[in-house]
Amino acid sequence: MKSVLHSIQDWDQAYSNQGYVPHALEIMDACASKAAAFREALSAQGRAELGLSYGPGARNTLDLFWPTGGREATKGLVVFVHGGYWRAFDPSFWSHLAQGAVERGWAVAMPGYTLAPQVRLRTIGQEVAQAVNFAAQQVAGPIRLTGHSAGGHLVARLMCQNSELNQAVAERVALCLPLSGLPDLRPLLRLELNNDLLLDAEEAATESPALLEPRALPRLTCWVGGGELDEFRRQNALLANIWAGLGIETLCVEEGNLNHFNVIDGLERADSALVNALLANG
Repeated sequence: MKSVLHSIQDWDQAYSNQGYVPHALEIMDACASKAAAFREALSAQGRAELGLSYGPGARNTLDLFWPTGGREATKGLVVFVHGGYWRAFDPSFWSHLAQGAVERGWAVAMPGYTLAPQVRLRTIGQEVAQAVNFAAQQVAGPIRLTGHSAGGHLVARLMCQNSELNQAVAERVALCLPLSGLPDLRPLLRLELNNDLLLDAEEAATESPALLEPRALPRLTCWVGGGELDEFRRQNALLANIWAGLGIETLCVEEGNLNHFNVIDGLERADSALVNALLANG
């Protein structure tokens, strides 16, 4: 494990994945192409419900993918919340990441949400809670939550005691797995990024899962690439350590030498270590 810097001179660089990972934009383009092909294939099989509305906003929609056999054959619900620093992308970039769980017999919901700076992060968190409440009405059984980067923050925020996730839905959550998440928002106050996020000290504290009380949760698995920026690796371990101290069973994983963009690739493969962890005992 690489040592974490104790003094950071350039905070923007410390959180700049596009500046750190070669060919990042080309990787994003490839994701969009794979996602489109996956949607087309499952739509042709009648196993994709696209653009389901869960709220009043233009981006308050989710895509729902069903396993072979449809609703009756479904083992439960996986929710994947996309990243993009709360200000970019929509679920259509990431549809292919449902493949691994779908092949294992799970339905997968991918919600969109209103992006910053149109709304603040607390509103984004509320929208994601609405999306999960809605998805839980469509799919019976246990729920597994995962999300990447900003999405990792958002799924961890759902499992805090003061989130707007319905209690009955929260009780169905068997696992929360933030991928390269950012559970402590306070460092972002230093970033140029905050010109869009509009965080102040109060909101950074009240929306940081690492600073909040977790709900009862069977397991939290914090997952990050071993080749990611030091701050993402530090933040990954931070949430695992804090929630372990608050009585939650936790697992902290740094996978190989994976970076911020290819750490999610395991979600495409039904037999990957990542999907095995996400669907453990399911």
